[in-house]
Amino acid sequence: MAKILIKKPKKAIVGGREFTIAKTKKYLITDLTKDFHTEYGVISKKDLSKTGIIKTNKGKEFAIFDASFIDLYQKIKRLAQMPLLKDIGLIIALTGINKNSRIVDAGAGSGGIACFLAHIAKEVTTYEINEENLKIVKQNKEFLKLKNLKIKNKDICKGIDEKDVDVITLDLPNPWNAINSAQKALKIGGFLVNYSPCITSAAEFVNAIAKNENFIHLKTIELIGREWKIEKAAVRPASKQTIHSYI
Repeated sequence: MAKILIKKPKKAIVGGREFTIAKTKKYLITDLTKDFHTEYGVISKKDLSKTGIIKTNKGKEFAIFDASFIDLYQKIKRLAQMPLLKDIGLIIALTGINKNSRIVDAGAGSGGIACFLAHIAKEVTTYEINEENLKIVKQNKEFLKLKNLKIKNKDICKGIDEKDVDVITLDLPNPWNAINSAQKALKIGGFLVNYSPCITSAAEFVNAIAKNENFIHLKTIELIGREWKIEKAAVRPASKQTIHSYI
């Protein structure tokens, strides 16, 4: 069982104003068999088995608790840019993905969508043609211990082996080339989802879908997520954000 360590931020009053002089520190610990070293001191391996508040050898306090899936997921290796969590959440909500769902995904990239959906669904098969990406997806699968995730080195545009699939997710440069393959693999009433950071690509995909009588275009959504910084009277949008994406 992995653990999460969190040290709260340190604040100070200077000239009548409050400043954060040390930000929140968060650590993921996957090896509990040895002491863990931080800039605030050492936490003994004995204390790593606990839950609650512990101290380093320098007397600095940390909160410690069991890591959840999302803690591990946020630490997976990345090569290609992964879809944002807000986008994955919308895909799950709109398609009703659940423990009985069978899903096909392409291209895998670093495995962002495939790994997250495999945590929920019955079975996920992800297609990828890039050898370097395949290595990263395999490592992430092992790190997250996802036994129901299958990885295939194959071009999804040339065919899908699986049949009667509930959902197909596409994160490809030319997703319209995968429409015929998706048509043969999806069950009647299944969902074909295209994820794109570019509206022109989304438009071309939708126009291609419109020419296929076997599909109905339900919606295209621009999902905007704006994070806020709230510290007492200071309330404003966060300075650095990734806002736009299209599904």
